[in-house]
Amino acid sequence: MANATAALTQVDYPLRFDGRGRTAGTGQDDHIRDLIEQVLFTAPGERVNRPTFGSGLRKLVFEPTSEALGAATQLAVQGALQQWLGELILVESVQVESRDETVQVMVHYVIVRTQQRQVAQFRNAV
Repeated sequence: MANATAALTQVDYPLRFDGRGRTAGTGQDDHIRDLIEQVLFTAPGERVNRPTFGSGLRKLVFEPTSEALGAATQLAVQGALQQWLGELILVESVQVESRDETVQVMVHYVIVRTQQRQVAQFRNAV
């Protein structure tokens, strides 16, 4: 039964169609990475039925750069990931860098199900 669970696929993000014209799927580990991306780049209030979902990371691009803002953003992002994905991942560290109109985030985490360490890097230009 454990092997059947590992073979399950999730809907890929962003939503797209595969070569057969069906909704594209992805594996469990890649799905977790997709979920992290959704938390990072969704603004609180953007989802109607989950008004607190997201991290507010995009607004960083419009703020003046400072060490204090960087530290506060890292804490906010880590808190959002723990709140929304705490059952799936253990966040070890988050690094946020804002340069011009680009935000780069590196998340070090452990997948709870497999205890496997992962590093995911995200970049979003506004």
